[in-house]
Amino acid sequence: MSESVEKFSRITPTPAYQMVAEAIEREILSGRLRPGDPIGTEAELVRQFGVNRSTVREGIRLLEHGGLVQRDSSRRLSVGLPHYNRLATRVTRALVLHQVTFRELFEATMALSLASIELAVERASNEEIEALEANIAATEAVIDDHAAIAALDSEFHILLEKTGRNRVLELAREPSNMLIHPTTHAALGGTPHGPRRLIEAHRMLVKAIRERDKEMARLWTRRHLNDWRKGFEKAGMDLDQPIDAVTMPHAMA
Repeated sequence: MSESVEKFSRITPTPAYQMVAEAIEREILSGRLRPGDPIGTEAELVRQFGVNRSTVREGIRLLEHGGLVQRDSSRRLSVGLPHYNRLATRVTRALVLHQVTFRELFEATMALSLASIELAVERASNEEIEALEANIAATEAVIDDHAAIAALDSEFHILLEKTGRNRVLELAREPSNMLIHPTTHAALGGTPHGPRRLIEAHRMLVKAIRERDKEMARLWTRRHLNDWRKGFEKAGMDLDQPIDAVTMPHAMA
């Protein structure tokens, strides 16, 4: 008689505190509870769920950690609105742990940047264009400081993405932006002309936005990102090696 083969894994019951968190989260994601709406006190939730206080407290702690629930000064609970950075940091960690390569980062950034620049051309206000120009002026003032340029480059692209007023694109870009910053710093060291070419690309992108010229905007987006890739290679780094978390402190901050 042959031995039986186990086909099923042992069933693990869902902890009660997790069920509490999931029940509240469903109400939030369904839209029945909106940001700012009251959820009640822990005592009220104990009564409604029919569980003990420690179970409710642990469930709420999970939601607070994710930014879905917040407390006011009187300790009453309400629906929160998770900040982009809180969500993005988790995804950035996942990208690093999955050992994404610079080539993958480059390809995704190119696709998202082309979408972002088209919306920027359509929607950027004069005030937003002036903010981009102020960023360029600040970058020119630190032309010999690669770390400062990399930080201002990140700021430039965050400002640019906001002009498109598409929160899905902003959220999609945020996790990779945390990896772009340190790789830009590395790429600037790959060529003596890197900082000047970066500033020129930023200036031409703003010119395209001001003139509402999508073709020019797409052209300079491609040039700008190709310079980033070439600088990374010239700095002696392999496009197909994983982006190492040890050398990417901004990604794991």
